[in-house]
Amino acid sequence: MRRHLPLALAASWVLASAHVDAGAVTGVVRTIARSGVTPAVAVVYAEPLDTAAARGPRRVGLGQKRKTFIPRVITVPAGSTVDFPNEDLFFHNVFSLSGPQPFDLGLYRAGESRSRTFNDAGVYRVFCNIHPQMAALIVVAPSAFTTVAGADGRFTLDLPQGRYRLTVLSERAAPISVELTSTPGASTAPEITLDESSWAFAPHRNKFGAEYPAAAYSR
Repeated sequence: MRRHLPLALAASWVLASAHVDAGAVTGVVRTIARSGVTPAVAVVYAEPLDTAAARGPRRVGLGQKRKTFIPRVITVPAGSTVDFPNEDLFFHNVFSLSGPQPFDLGLYRAGESRSRTFNDAGVYRVFCNIHPQMAALIVVAPSAFTTVAGADGRFTLDLPQGRYRLTVLSERAAPISVELTSTPGASTAPEITLDESSWAFAPHRNKFGAEYPAAAYSR
């Protein structure tokens, strides 16, 4: 008679096996920036080249506090849900006109929260229709292997064995991709350089495609 492992034990075995097969891939993102300008936060994600990409949806928060999105940059796998809680004492209207799924969460008051599920990978520049100084970046990755690099540009991804396309981008630089191979144990990704030297600040428009009224900058 064939005996089956208890469900909890079987799940633990699968997780342990995946961990054994995975390797910590570390790397550094270098950024060329204009003199006196601090480089933007870099986002890193890896897509398997020999297997289907694991989606691994998550639920994360992108808060609004003191007329600022916190954190300014997040990355999630496709299929993830982002909550947008209003932690200020006044109204906000979160929206994005970019990415494959533009959205408008409408006007909502202090203490309320709205949510958005991102099924399609893409880069979403997020703003508030009331406060023009508010800006954030959401990178929806095509796989579960995604992270935000540290202030020093360093990052780590735990990748199962295999070949990957590693992509790096920031809100001021176009995506750059390289190939790498993850092996059991530790691996090092090729160094990637982002070029933000041509970036210059430009005011964005509101959700209607119009300029913000002058009074909006003092609200």
